Amino acid sequence: MKQSDYKKRNMMIWNEVAPRYHKRWASEDKGPFASTKKLVDSVGIKKGNKVLDIACGTGVVTKKLSQKVGKTGYVVGADTSVTAIKIAKKWNSRLSNLLFVNADAENFTFKEKFDIITCQYALFFFPNASKALKNMRKSLKKSGKLGLSVHGHKDRVPYFGNILDAVTQFIPEYIPSGTPDLDRYGTKKSFRDEVKSAGFSNVIVKDFTFKYSPGSFDDYWRNYLRYVAKPIKEKLNSLERSQRKELKEMIKKNTEPHTKRNGMIEFPWEVLILTAKY
Repeated sequence: MKQSDYKKRNMMIWNEVAPRYHKRWASEDKGPFASTKKLVDSVGIKKGNKVLDIACGTGVVTKKLSQKVGKTGYVVGADTSVTAIKIAKKWNSRLSNLLFVNADAENFTFKEKFDIITCQYALFFFPNASKALKNMRKSLKKSGKLGLSVHGHKDRVPYFGNILDAVTQFIPEYIPSGTPDLDRYGTKKSFRDEVKSAGFSNVIVKDFTFKYSPGSFDDYWRNYLRYVAKPIKEKLNSLERSQRKELKEMIKKNTEPHTKRNGMIEFPWEVLILTAKY
């Protein structure tokens, strides 16, 4: 898949899923989004700082940033998804020190330099992450700081891994060829090395493990089928009935190590948070 085709596909998916992503995940400080505060705290924001939040999505990190910079500072949230930006603007409508724009992480330009740049759960989506990181560094002041967060490897994020390991056995092209590997920064070393190679210094990566319960297995499976993006849903619907049944049973077996006696699933969820200086 060409990078331009991947970006179009990704934008289409995010425009579709943004409303439910915001409602079920981003606006709730639970599971992996319990790390949002840690990311914001890690960059040491001061009153009056000028901050850029890349791939801001529906404005969750951006909102916390704007509360830190005060009336003398401001925050710019940038994302390629038109739908996500609309939600972000509505959700943050009362804040006057906040601006949302549609911009690509690999190609954005701003006249003014920023004190801090943040990016939550997006670096692994960028087809040319190196270009995006170099673009971020170019937009920082020489005294500036970078704060990034990514999910850990799928083996340490079984919410994703339990399904992905099973589905790819039935649909090998579940993730289209040429799509960025979403696990490529799932270890401290790979994450640190990518950021260092973009020219950043004082790169520090810390790992945190949160807990998230999707409910019972039936809740987990039902919500997956309900909320998965259309291109993936079409592939699942193309399976024969017997295959879907076998797939469901395989995923259920994968969740057993995380299922409590009362039938509720509780997943560990690793998050890596990185800070670096210009």
